[in-house]
Amino acid sequence: MSIETIITNAWQRKAAWLWLLLPISWLYGLITLLRRHAYKVGLLSSYRAPIPVMVIGNISVGGSGKTPLIIALVNHLQKRGIKVGVISRGYGGDTSQMPALVNATSLPNVVGDEPCLIVHMTGAAMAVCPNRQQAITTLLDAEPDLQLIIADDGLQHYALKRDIEWIVVDAARGFGNEQLLPTGFLREPMSRLEGAHVIYHDKPKTDSAKSSNKPQSSERLSMHLQADELQHLWSPQSPIKQIDNVVPASNSRVHAVSGIGYPQRFFDTLESLGFDVIGHPYPDHYDFSLAELLQYSDYPIVVTSKDAVKIKALLSDYTAEQATSDEYAQLISRLWVLPVTAVLSDNCYHHLNQQLKALGIEADSDVGTKTPS
Repeated sequence: MSIETIITNAWQRKAAWLWLLLPISWLYGLITLLRRHAYKVGLLSSYRAPIPVMVIGNISVGGSGKTPLIIALVNHLQKRGIKVGVISRGYGGDTSQMPALVNATSLPNVVGDEPCLIVHMTGAAMAVCPNRQQAITTLLDAEPDLQLIIADDGLQHYALKRDIEWIVVDAARGFGNEQLLPTGFLREPMSRLEGAHVIYHDKPKTDSAKSSNKPQSSERLSMHLQADELQHLWSPQSPIKQIDNVVPASNSRVHAVSGIGYPQRFFDTLESLGFDVIGHPYPDHYDFSLAELLQYSDYPIVVTSKDAVKIKALLSDYTAEQATSDEYAQLISRLWVLPVTAVLSDNCYHHLNQQLKALGIEADSDVGTKTPS
C-alpha cells in the first residue's frame, strides 16, 4: 500500500495519528500564505490573459465534482452562443509533449484523462500544460475568436490572474478535520471561502427532502450529480461483433472500479440505484491494466466516465485477434460506464450570467438563465 493511499484512508477516518503532522501543516500554511501574498503585492509576477478567465477549483485534495461542473458550464455557454475554451494542467499526461491541444483522438496518457472526457462531452477547444500561460497562448493561437477561457483546477495557480473564480465544496464529504495538508486534506485554510463564490456539491434531494417545508437559502449556490443510465463501454470500433448487451439489473451485484479523487461517492451512487456494490477504490488518475480488470470475472464491472476514457484507450491497443479471444471478449462484455450529469441550481446560472455581463460578454439570447432541462 502506497503512502498516498495510507494518508487518504487516514483522512477519511480522521485518524488520531494525523495530529502528529501538525507542525508540517503549520509550515505548509505559512508558505501558502506568503506565496499568495507575494502574488497579491506583485513580488511574484502573474499573467493576465487577453480574454476573461474563469477558474474552477477547490480548497481540498480529492474529487469535488469539478469536471462534471465544467462540462455543464461549457454546454450551457455553448447553447447561449458564447465561444468558450478550456485549459488544464493535463495531470497524468506527458508533459514533454505539452503545451498541446486536445481533440477527439487525443490519448489520456498524453493529455490526461479529464481533458479527454471534457472534450468528448463538449467538443470545446482545449489546451493542456502545467504552465497555464503556455496553455492559453496555444489555445488562442488555434482559436483566436474565443470569448472566455475556463481554467480547470487552477484555484491555487496564482501565476494566472482570473476574472471569475468559483470554488467547489463537496458538502457531503465536508472538510474532515479542517486542517491543512498533511494533517488534513485542505490545500488552503477554511478562511479562503470567506467572500468567495462557492458552489456546494450536495447529494441529490430525496422525495421526502423535496416535499419538506424546511426553508432553503435562496442565496446558496449548489449542484448535484445526476446518474444517467448505464452504458456499455464497448464501442462500435471494437472488432467484437457480438457481445452481451443486457444491462445489469438494479438489484444485481457489480464490481465498482474507480480511480477518482473520492471513490466512495461513486460507490454510494451505485448503491442508491439499488446495486449490490463490491467497491474497488484506486488512487486518483490511476492507470489501469487489462490484467487488473480481468480479475473481476464473476460480476459486471462498472466504472466512471473518467476511468472509461483510459480503459477504452487500453482496449484500442489490442488487435482483432487478441480482442476476440475468449478472455478479452468476456471482459469487454462485462464493462459498463455510469455517466453523471451536474445539475446546477437556477441561481448558479443567474450568477454566472451576471458575472459575464459585467465582463462585457453578451450571449446571443437569454436561453439558459434557468437550469437546462
